[in-house]
Amino acid sequence: MTSSSPARGTSAAGPGSPTGASGASGTADAHPLRTMLTLLAPLFASLMSISIVNVALPAIEQSLQTTSSALQWVLSGYALAFGVILVPAGRAGDLWGRRLFFLLGTGVFGASSVLAAAAPDALVLNAARLLMGLGAGLLVPQIIGMIQRLFTGAARGRAYGLMGTVIGLGVAAGPTIGGLIIDAASTEVGWRVTFLINAPLTGVALVLALLWLPRGAAAPSSSATPEAAAQTTAETTAPAAPAARTVRAARTAGPGRRSGLRALDPIGVLLLAAAVVLVMLPFIQFRSPAGMLLGLAGLVLLGLWIGWEHRLGRRDPEAPMVDLALFAVPGYTVNTTVLALYFAGMPATWAVVAVHVQESLGHSALTAGLVTLPGAVMVMLLSSAVGRRVDRAGPRLMVVGTALAAISMLALAGAAWLLGRGDGGLWMIALPLAVNGVGQAMIIPSAQTLSMRQVPVRIAGAAGGVAQTAQRLFTALGIAVVTAVYFGVGAAQDADAGAVAAASTIALFSLAALAAAVVAARRHQAAGGLSAAA
Repeated sequence: MTSSSPARGTSAAGPGSPTGASGASGTADAHPLRTMLTLLAPLFASLMSISIVNVALPAIEQSLQTTSSALQWVLSGYALAFGVILVPAGRAGDLWGRRLFFLLGTGVFGASSVLAAAAPDALVLNAARLLMGLGAGLLVPQIIGMIQRLFTGAARGRAYGLMGTVIGLGVAAGPTIGGLIIDAASTEVGWRVTFLINAPLTGVALVLALLWLPRGAAAPSSSATPEAAAQTTAETTAPAAPAARTVRAARTAGPGRRSGLRALDPIGVLLLAAAVVLVMLPFIQFRSPAGMLLGLAGLVLLGLWIGWEHRLGRRDPEAPMVDLALFAVPGYTVNTTVLALYFAGMPATWAVVAVHVQESLGHSALTAGLVTLPGAVMVMLLSSAVGRRVDRAGPRLMVVGTALAAISMLALAGAAWLLGRGDGGLWMIALPLAVNGVGQAMIIPSAQTLSMRQVPVRIAGAAGGVAQTAQRLFTALGIAVVTAVYFGVGAAQDADAGAVAAASTIALFSLAALAAAVVAARRHQAAGGLSAAA
């Protein structure tokens, strides 16, 4: 398939057209790069907020007199709220307009960042972090939906490569930015500025979105490019497996037949949210037999949610929050699994490194941030190039990337052990993180592009929401598990042993991601390397 970018010069677009401009004229946006800039600015801020707080944790603990459990809520609460809202937000964008929910999410994220900066105690800070997560969860699936609609073929790979660059920079550069801020300001002021910097970023993003973001960003009734038009025609006329027919039925029915909140499947939303919270509580707060019971109750609710979605889908494919037939779309589930497993370890890496370098090795917040900088540089240099090659390379780059991620974490465990004996220096931490950055640059653009390749455009927001939900939930789970291992082993032995155990735990997540990537590559090969693009 030939690559393309959003169509230029398209005449007036209808309400659902993907080519609608940001202005009143309704003409096509002739500047796809500025559209990407608008979309990715708040994405950078929302992901930076996952990692920038890592180097601020000691200052927050000193300033607000928090407990280690409260600190885990600062980390995991954001990711948890982020994950809970993604699927309904993606569905809402498909139904009622992605631009609207992008603006709403960006506004909520910016306002709650200001609240976090002004927090007088841990309770208010945690509440603000939950609101920040909700805002981020509202805007992220709209980004995926718009990329899926406006780009096809190699151009879509490049767009996801650019998105992967921003994801990597947001997560990996956060500790460096946070370290600079903490070192430049007092303990009381510095950590507050790490939240306050989101305000100008989101403010600029809101202005750019109002000026540049195309209107009518709900599911399109026409296609932005000839390739997208061909895709829509193929989806409508080609033979399909039963599961694919179910997805097509929901798409053909069109959003809006069910009105109001009923279209979001409120019972499904509540069941999934309750299940996620109950499953996470034993890792974050209640490490006791009672906590285990809460976790089991969450698994039961998760099963009930799956049953509910299946029941609704049999009656009306448009009714459930998630049409479970989505998971039968070729490549979607296995590539989404690769990303989820990788994200279980990657953000936790920055959390443990930031705390360990400061509290155990006795370095400054700035130094802790600079240690992670080589990884951020690798992501910045390689992600876009990988995105350009996904169409030709398929899952191969993803396999190599997950292998590098696992190797880098085993090397990090070895570095922590040697440093505990007084051997070597901080370069022994920076080098594995640089290797991990190379792996990340290969994993995220590849898995993101391949997972969405055959997803119908009209349900792209919901599909992106499901994938992002898996990533955010595994992020929350990974941070909770890895920090629990770090603090637990550290309390029983010493901080160096805790770092070795934490890095080894992350390596296990990376090995699981490698196994999933190998499965994806084998399926791709069995299908003859088919690169039918969505």
